[in-house]
Amino acid sequence: MAQEGIPLADMPFADRADAGRRLAHAIEADVVQKEDFADPLVMALPRGGVPVAFEVARILGAPLELLIVRKIGAPGHSEFGLGALVDSDEPQVVFNAEAMHIVNPSEKYVQAETERQMLELARRRALYLGDQTRISSQGRNVIIVDDGIATGGTAKAAAKALRQAGAAALMLAVPVAPKSAIVSLRDEVDRLVCLATPSPFHAVSIYYDDFEQTTDAEVIALLRQARGESESG
Repeated sequence: MAQEGIPLADMPFADRADAGRRLAHAIEADVVQKEDFADPLVMALPRGGVPVAFEVARILGAPLELLIVRKIGAPGHSEFGLGALVDSDEPQVVFNAEAMHIVNPSEKYVQAETERQMLELARRRALYLGDQTRISSQGRNVIIVDDGIATGGTAKAAAKALRQAGAAALMLAVPVAPKSAIVSLRDEVDRLVCLATPSPFHAVSIYYDDFEQTTDAEVIALLRQARGESESG
């Protein structure tokens, strides 16, 4: 079920932190109303999703973890996704059956590209989290957070992978997305909270006053702060 409908007059969001605070309050209302999404783990899609998820985790008093997704591109057309590699306790590969049928890549290519993305995934996790212990999603109620959705491909891959990895229940929470993406994602998660679904939808960036690119340094600082607050709490 999707909770939607923030008045467009209340947009744009000031920045990702503002969006995260508003999203957290909407999630709180949803959780209190349903009373069945206890002790959640907030998982952020980097980089832009991290400042949003940080506020969600802080307000909900939940731990924050990173959810890195790497596209597995087609031969010669890296932007055309055959599937995705998603970070978890054991990295999960999610293929797009239709894309695989269209491209029909060789098994050798798929294996080599998956291994290449595995190395990049490991590099990014080491960059962002160092040697910090991963917070497992297995058996947890997981809230997937991003700063917005354009097509929904990354969020769909993330949801499928977390299902495969044994998450108990999934909520997708985003400040803004097109209605078409929300419709396509409803069956992938147990709960969906989206603050606004403007129509026509143009680009995520126009619904923010400040949509400066989130830097690696900001991601690292927020994750360290979240871990510190969680441990002290």
